[in-house]
Parts: sequence; C-alpha cells; structure tokens
Amino acid sequence: MKNKKNFNTIKKNINDSINNLRILNDQKYFDQILKISNDITRTIKNKKKIIFCGNGGSAGDSQHLCAELVSKFLKNRKPFPSISLTTNTSTITSISNDFSFDKIFSKQIEAVGVKGDFLFAISTSGKSKNVKEAIKVAKKKGIKTFLLTGLKNKSRNLSDIVLEVPASRVDRIQEMHILIGHIICEIVENTC
Repeated sequence: MKNKKNFNTIKKNINDSINNLRILNDQKYFDQILKISNDITRTIKNKKKIIFCGNGGSAGDSQHLCAELVSKFLKNRKPFPSISLTTNTSTITSISNDFSFDKIFSKQIEAVGVKGDFLFAISTSGKSKNVKEAIKVAKKKGIKTFLLTGLKNKSRNLSDIVLEVPASRVDRIQEMHILIGHIICEIVENTC
C-alpha cells in the first residue's frame, strides 16, 4: 500500500512537470526568453555586469546561474561579469540587523550597481519585499530589471521585464526557473 502511494506520488509529480513544460512551449515564452537573453548579451558586450538576487531556493538559483556565467556553462570561454547578492553572509546579516531584511539586496545594489547593469531577480511569488526593493533601487540607478516569477505574481508592473512561468506550485515554478535560466545561459554563451 505504501509503495503504491509513493509510486503514485512519483508519477503525479513527473506528469505535472511535463504538463507545465508543454505550456512553456509557446511563442510568447520564446519571445520573452530571447529578449532577456539579448538584453543580457548587450549588457555583457557593453562591459557591464549581471546582478542576481532571490530568497530560499531562488537564492540557490541566483548563485547557480551566476556561476554558469562567471565560470562556464557548456564551453570554455572568457568569464562574464556577474554577481549574486545572496552569497555574502556578513553583508546580508549586517544589513538585516542594522536596517531591515527588506534592504539586503537594495543596499548592495546601491553599493555596486551602475547604470547599464542588468538585474536578474527571482521570486516564485513575486511578493518578496527585498526583491521588490532591489528592483526599485536598480531602476533608479538606470539598471534594467527582470523578474522571473510564477503565476501568482503580484508585481507585474514593477520590473522592466516580467516572465511568469505557467505554474503555481513552488517546486514546479523552480523547475521551470532553472530551465529558463539554463536556456538563457546557453544563448548568452553562444552569442557573446
């Protein structure tokens, strides 16, 4: 009985993921992914940097995608200028303690962000206050902003570009986020 229940859980999750990926196979998503890839490529060619941020699993995705740009993705090539604002625990805890957790990314953007950079923000809900603050500060500094989120996003008009993946469950959203991130990394690597 227990094995049957576990088998059904496996099957349901795989089928849900496959169905979400089928929905993503739509021209509007292709167009958005190409636009974002082109913006990131232009940023790198203009000798500016890509800045990543996100919380929880999205923090992990931010670090992961940043590493793909700095190190390599599928081929050896020069490193691309990229940072993840989720990695410096001393800075994050200092800002959280001295100001507010809502400011952990925006204060860092104030410090290292320059006009012409590109902010790649990730939030499964689109409700993360610190991500929203980062986008606001970035826009004030002339940094193009991109929000990768899910269907329940509440910040549709906050960012220059918003890509809402067609899923509402956090794990399914995250699966689609990393797929999109990897596609972007491959396009950028092949174009720069």
